[in-house]
Amino acid sequence: MPLTRLYVASTGLPGFLIVGLPDAACRESRDRVRAALLSCGLQWPNCKIVVNLAPSSQRKGGSGLDLAIAVGLLAANGQLPVEQLEGFGFLAELGLDGSLRAVSGVAPMVAAMPDVVAVVPVASFREAQGVNGERVRVAGSLREVVDALNAEAPWPRPPAGEFVDDEPPPPDLADVRGQAAARLGLEVAAAGAHHLLLVGPPGSGKTMLAQRIPGLLPQLTPEVSLAATMIHSAAGVRLPLGGMVRRAPFRAPHHSSSMVALVGGGSVGLRPGEISLAHGGVLFLDELGEFGPVVLDGMRQPLEEGVIRLARARASAALPAKFLLVAATNPCPCGGGPPGTCECDEVARLRYLRRLSGPLLDRFDLRVGVARPDVDDLLASGGGEPTVLVAARVANARALAMDRAGTLNANIPPDRLDELAPLHPAARARLRTQLERDLLTGRGYHRIRRVARTIADLQGEHDLVLDEHVVVALNLRVRLSVSSRERVA
Repeated sequence: MPLTRLYVASTGLPGFLIVGLPDAACRESRDRVRAALLSCGLQWPNCKIVVNLAPSSQRKGGSGLDLAIAVGLLAANGQLPVEQLEGFGFLAELGLDGSLRAVSGVAPMVAAMPDVVAVVPVASFREAQGVNGERVRVAGSLREVVDALNAEAPWPRPPAGEFVDDEPPPPDLADVRGQAAARLGLEVAAAGAHHLLLVGPPGSGKTMLAQRIPGLLPQLTPEVSLAATMIHSAAGVRLPLGGMVRRAPFRAPHHSSSMVALVGGGSVGLRPGEISLAHGGVLFLDELGEFGPVVLDGMRQPLEEGVIRLARARASAALPAKFLLVAATNPCPCGGGPPGTCECDEVARLRYLRRLSGPLLDRFDLRVGVARPDVDDLLASGGGEPTVLVAARVANARALAMDRAGTLNANIPPDRLDELAPLHPAARARLRTQLERDLLTGRGYHRIRRVARTIADLQGEHDLVLDEHVVVALNLRVRLSVSSRERVA
């Protein structure tokens, strides 16, 4: 949202008018402001009031300008000294009793005015502080703001205490029974930021596995944390009590989501979509085959660049969208199941798989087949390896990749693969065979090398990528076939 300046005029017959392309919520601020002033014992001027929201060419929306309108009105009426308002910005909705209420998008609005002191409600302090540091003041009511600006009372003290993590802990990987290949796929995906597709019948644990990936990822860096916080704030998504998004987000939109819901946009104002809300974390698409093909193909460019560029008739924006894509799908419309139980014919399977375009599937570094766990695994006492141990290996592999290349392995440029992921002669020969048999595309070849680099890092091999690492990488990239004999189950 652009920085909005207020100009208040007060001559003519009594009335109240807001100009500058306000929306319905913004126009209704005249009633909230009047009730708030009277509730706080302040004088309501009996004259013509015109509030101009500049610049007039850009539409203003929401109730976040209530406090600014009230302060400007009081200054124009002589109840506040104009010189005391210099260097302040005001962001809050006014209650009819004069209380200050939090609004969505405080973080990006505060970031839009870095050279002023932001006055926000108490509930928005942590969010604003994460963006503007110490240049934030809080107040619980309009009366407190007026008294502080008139130097009749100090500014209220901000909430005490450090960062409070009120988010529930992520599910533990120890809950997963069996599924050795899928667990390895999760570890490799988290260590190298490789996109992961889980393919298997219902009841095989695909969703359970995907929900445990955020626990393997490290906390967000300060830069990514700030970007994620601003995105969540602009979208009106609930923020942690500490005000900052520090854990890797996990977004799981329903398969009926539209293109706008997934990538962002809107007809009046641009709103971040799920791919931006997942920035720095995980975007999980369950039942991938049920998403619209056009919706899925809309993610291809953001997956490559980490940015979504939205262009509409009234506005355009470039939003961060660097996320780990994890998807789950059944191998066919009936879901598959044990061998010999599939009821789908070749035409039905072909129609189902055609929803997943080749270019989209090629962007998944890992395509892991997930089978239903054995009875012995389900009934065995004790769980598998816990999240804390796997997360430690993931952190070590990520640190190694950052020290080596300054980026995670999934982002290694193709022209630096020979430098950063040199192949053993046997590994190069195996990949050559895959290319000659047309089992790999050029993009797939580069992705296999990056995955093999991550596997080598996890196993402590810091130099050459060996043939055994390439074999594991190929085994974690199963082919989706229409034939019932070759279909993943």
